[in-house]
Amino acid sequence: MFSIDSIANKFRLSYFLFAILLCATFVSIFMYAEVRMEQELVKGRLLQQLELSQEKQGEQPIYIADPGIKIYNYDNAPAHLKAEATETVQEIPVTVNTDTGKTSTNLHFFVYHQDNQSYILTYLEDTKMVMANYPVLAIFEQLEDIFANALRVAVILSLLIAAIFSQLSSRQITKPLLDLKNAVETDHQNLTQLTHLPSEVGVLARAVDEKNHKLEQYLRREQLFTGDVSHELRTPLTIIMGASEVLASQLQDNERLSEFANRISNTAKETSEIITALLLLSRSPEKLDAPPTSINNVAISEVNRLTYLLRHKAVTCTVLADKDYVANVRPELLKMALGNLIKNAFQYTDEGEVTVRIDAEKITVTDTGLGIPEDMMPLLYERFERLEPQNTDTILHSNVLPSDSAGYKIEGSGLGLSIVQRIMAHMDWQLTHQTNASGGSTFSIYYNSRLS
Repeated sequence: MFSIDSIANKFRLSYFLFAILLCATFVSIFMYAEVRMEQELVKGRLLQQLELSQEKQGEQPIYIADPGIKIYNYDNAPAHLKAEATETVQEIPVTVNTDTGKTSTNLHFFVYHQDNQSYILTYLEDTKMVMANYPVLAIFEQLEDIFANALRVAVILSLLIAAIFSQLSSRQITKPLLDLKNAVETDHQNLTQLTHLPSEVGVLARAVDEKNHKLEQYLRREQLFTGDVSHELRTPLTIIMGASEVLASQLQDNERLSEFANRISNTAKETSEIITALLLLSRSPEKLDAPPTSINNVAISEVNRLTYLLRHKAVTCTVLADKDYVANVRPELLKMALGNLIKNAFQYTDEGEVTVRIDAEKITVTDTGLGIPEDMMPLLYERFERLEPQNTDTILHSNVLPSDSAGYKIEGSGLGLSIVQRIMAHMDWQLTHQTNASGGSTFSIYYNSRLS
């Protein structure tokens, strides 16, 4: 399919348009020269005939000479010729009667002044020209068609040559760009070879190479930072988990304090899992293994883990699935994505129901909570976007900090849905949102071919 956005096609089109413009210029020059030559030849022939007629016939109101020549004394000329005739030879189409019927042809005429006397000289074209009368004009009439046919052939050949040349030239011009594309897609060594070229491709290759070098440095710094942070955090998290387990074992008789100790231990474990998930996200998807993971087990585990958020609410949660669904995916990533959606649903639903439904196509998390205002939809997956609401009617589903009458405050940094979206892109899955007609929101995770 021809695309004007292609550089090669733009180059071909430019060549073709240039050829058309050049041919049009030559055709215009040829036609102008043809008209001027014919005018001068006709004018010379008619003036010659006027002189011969005056010598043979003396002064007459009208001179008639073959072939097709008629000379009028100005006063005896037809009115329409008087109105249009000038000293320059003009041409108008006329219809004449012949033995075979009416024929369309052209009439040439002009005004000539001689010794205070004016004449209108006319010549009817396409009348048989006798070579002896005016051989130059007769030859011109014969050559006119030959020149026209030759010009048509020249125009066609010019356009054909332009098309072939543009095709060959465009390949040579775009070849360095294709080499640059292949070098960028393959390895750094091939790109380095192009950076030494003095052409525009070399300039572009140097710019791409410099940009790649900066990106490599940036990615290297990010990987080092992620690795260093995870290493430094794992040690205190391990200490916290160990201390919380010891504390919980010593507080078994005190249910209230034991609950806090367990909360500390669970939060430390959750943080450790988040660090693991973030480390996985920092690696290329093709470098990750994707073991068979039970979606049902992950969903049930996350619901149980986050049930504490519903302790003081009239909210029930149900996990629905007609069978156990398994996906080839890292469990840490699925746990983090699904956990964020369930946590948001629990936090922003004060009464009603949260339903987690699993089927062969998707996972849906539906709530009867506050919902998301339409004007906040563009910010739904933005990082650190949190609305400080004046009332509960202006709360964004996962990026707000609402408070209830008891002073309870929903915690978060506005990263939840942003991380879920990043995980979906990493796993090549899709996250969608839909506002429920009865209130609340439905988030859906659509699988790809990894489902089994």
